[in-house]
Amino acid sequence: EATASALLLRAGLALLAWPVYLLSFLGIWEPFCRKVFFPFFLEKISGAHDKKSKKYKQELFRNLPDFRGPSGELRLLEIGTGSGSNFQFYPAGCRVTCTDINPNFQEGLSRNMKKNQHLHYEQFLVAAGEDLRQVPSGSVDAVVCTLVLCSVHSVSSTLREVLRVLRPGGAFYFLEHVAAEHSSWTYFWQQVCYPTWKLVFAGCCLTRELWKNLEEAKFSELKIQHISVAIPWMPIEPHIVGYGVK
Repeated sequence: EATASALLLRAGLALLAWPVYLLSFLGIWEPFCRKVFFPFFLEKISGAHDKKSKKYKQELFRNLPDFRGPSGELRLLEIGTGSGSNFQFYPAGCRVTCTDINPNFQEGLSRNMKKNQHLHYEQFLVAAGEDLRQVPSGSVDAVVCTLVLCSVHSVSSTLREVLRVLRPGGAFYFLEHVAAEHSSWTYFWQQVCYPTWKLVFAGCCLTRELWKNLEEAKFSELKIQHISVAIPWMPIEPHIVGYGVK
């Protein structure tokens, strides 16, 4: 739990961010955040994050073609596609279904679609990770989720949906920021920033121990690697990367 000094600094940070708290109280911040601030900010952060995580993503997605279905096609569903920064890593001919709870990324998304014409784009669904009812059970070969599990309402429900839509033998790929080691300074700052960060960045939680959720989900095989992706002034350095097979 947060220590007294963390709570004190947390209050100080909330004081600095009081306009956001006020706008939130008035019901103005969330729609503005969803429509304007978050898509704009995420695209800026994604640029920095993509540079730092590129080698991990190249390595992560290298074996995607191994999960092609019996037809020889790879049907891939991405949860929380955002502006499509993962498209460049998908193999040619891959059939992509994009989903996001926030439909306001269209500009960046269409730009990345134009850049990555080696893929077939099937459809874009406005859907939360916990509710993919528009996607039939067992209908995809791979599900991808990067920097999304931090902000879903329920990680376990999302992973249940992932396992439902995957065909047997299909794979779930992830790269997510997670809670730091509890005795570390990073964890201390995660504790300090937590409430303000969650408000400002559309529900993003800094202290989720997502590897535990993945270990509890019913994957037949699970590969998880703990890595560090440092972005200046951001308390999101500890990450996990890997994939699970249904």
